[in-house]
Amino acid sequence: MGDLNPYMPFKETNLAGGLVYRFNIHSRLSFRANFIYGHLEGDDSNSSNAFRQNRNLSFHTDIYEGAVGVEFSYFPFQLGHERYKGTAYLLAEIGIFKMNPKTYADDGNEVELRSLGTEGQGSELNSKSPYKLTQLVLPIGVGAKMSLSKRVGIGFEMGLRKTFTDYIDDVGSDNYVDPVLLSAANGPTAAALSNRSLSGDRFGQRGDSSFKDWYFFAGGMLTISLGNPTICWTH
Repeated sequence: MGDLNPYMPFKETNLAGGLVYRFNIHSRLSFRANFIYGHLEGDDSNSSNAFRQNRNLSFHTDIYEGAVGVEFSYFPFQLGHERYKGTAYLLAEIGIFKMNPKTYADDGNEVELRSLGTEGQGSELNSKSPYKLTQLVLPIGVGAKMSLSKRVGIGFEMGLRKTFTDYIDDVGSDNYVDPVLLSAANGPTAAALSNRSLSGDRFGQRGDSSFKDWYFFAGGMLTISLGNPTICWTH
């Protein structure tokens, strides 16, 4: 959810995958570490909004995320336990993610956007430096898990990611930079990919600087116990 897709988080859905490690502190609280890979994209041409259709921007990026935190179960849970075999849970983590927003130029070639400075970053046209490709993220989510045996369980999880950048989609400024000045400062490719509006309006709105970008993951999970089964956590 960002400047190219502000309201529909699962509109441009792609496959993702990852690995999760849990250390069960007790039957309701687990320490957790995970690594997730995914792919994000947005394209104004797929929007039903007239403004975004005219703006005509697009981006795509791979996401590599690593995070640690805690998982709190609503009810006691233990793999293989006859009574405590299912629960919903809450997830809270802190981590970092790596992105690299790209787009396709008019000639069909893939272009990395950050190095271009499409909003004048890194020049006298913008007070901001080029944005960092590695950023802080706060994953929070909800899920449910169920025991199938003493060593195997399944689950489902939905998690949103609060970030502190407005540039996952390379769009952060409210307005376009003067294309002549941008071409002189950062090159003609930066100017060409900064404003791709169908109307060619130099003074149109480019983005919305009032909120940061978010992204989401959702999916199923297979859990396999790596240690010796606990005899009993609860009485």
